[in-house]
Amino acid sequence: MEIEATKIDAVKILTPKRFGDERGFFSESWNRKVLEQAGLVFDWCQDNHSLSAKVGTVRGLHFQSPPHAQDKLVRCGKGRLFDVAVDIRKGSPTYGQWVGEELSFENGKQLLIPAGFLHGFVTREPDTEIIYKCSDYYAPDCDGAIRYDCPGIAIDWMLDGLEPVLSEKDAAAPSIKDFDSPFVYEG
Repeated sequence: MEIEATKIDAVKILTPKRFGDERGFFSESWNRKVLEQAGLVFDWCQDNHSLSAKVGTVRGLHFQSPPHAQDKLVRCGKGRLFDVAVDIRKGSPTYGQWVGEELSFENGKQLLIPAGFLHGFVTREPDTEIIYKCSDYYAPDCDGAIRYDCPGIAIDWMLDGLEPVLSEKDAAAPSIKDFDSPFVYEG
């Protein structure tokens, strides 16, 4: 497993090795022992899988607050997406900054997003599937969102003139300037 740093130290790009032949490939997408040896310790308890039918579907920016905050390990099962993590830990030197990475079936990359980060993505191909592990169960009372196009974050979604496809929840999400983060940077 290749583990790459990003410009925000807590967010990592994981690229599992693929072993292929004429039948296709085999890949170990997660291995507790390998990640623990790299200092990445997570206790996954839930896997999520979603399909976005249209190119330009934006989901996010989402978070789940304490006491049910979630670490996430995100990958693309089919298609292609641009995945984003935004630091919302109060006191963090990278508060409000974001990291984005293209995840696709072809490149096999995964984005490791710790609790204390917003998560969102935009699809680049039709019928794109996203699959991700979570370190806590979904808790509706802890579910939250920040607007995907918030000027205070200024993510380049590379929509290239496409009108984003949004849920009602995401279209109505507040700006980060009106947000009191429940997360605190712990150095």
